[in-house]
Amino acid sequence: MDQVTTELPPARRALLEALRRCGEARADQLADGLGITASAARQHLGPLAESGLVEHRDERGRRGRPRRLYRLAPAADAHFPKAYEELTSELLSFVGAEDPGLLERAFEHRRAARVANARTRLEGLDFGGRVRELAAILDEAGYLAEAEPLDDGSGGYRISEHNCAILAVARRHAHACTSELGFLQEVLPDAHVRRVAHIVSGSTACVYEVRPLRAVG
Repeated sequence: MDQVTTELPPARRALLEALRRCGEARADQLADGLGITASAARQHLGPLAESGLVEHRDERGRRGRPRRLYRLAPAADAHFPKAYEELTSELLSFVGAEDPGLLERAFEHRRAARVANARTRLEGLDFGGRVRELAAILDEAGYLAEAEPLDDGSGGYRISEHNCAILAVARRHAHACTSELGFLQEVLPDAHVRRVAHIVSGSTACVYEVRPLRAVG
């Protein structure tokens, strides 16, 4: 299994991993380690540098041309696996075991902070505008969210989250999903919010139907 993401061609992924391991190296050193020619290594290092993933510096010796040393740029860090979700979930499990009430309060604090931020962006918008802006907020947070009108004449909308940005946490802590539903209900106080599909339960998306209270009252 590759240790870096599959967004790049294999040779370039291999170069990034090699630089991660050695820290800094010349093209010929990288080539030797990968079993390719120095020319081939440079052909791949060029695009990596252009895309901001690799940097270089020239080191002058006593004789001859300066040696070009390559290293990873900060942007390359995104191409290596992270275990943030697993760590977060593990820490939350420890907190819950020690103090279940503290865990619940932590999720409530997160919900309250999200509500405050969302209300600022939703202020002054009509019902449809607020729902669409809310979907944009969720999309920016990594949920791949979108809003579309319901066809039942209620004036309501369907908000679909095609990705759960906190899936590892949600699978182990029901508070996460409860907090998500509470967040939607609180930022849309004049709406009835119902979850009709749930990723944690096996669906391909979390889907919420949001209808104006006047339409369901």
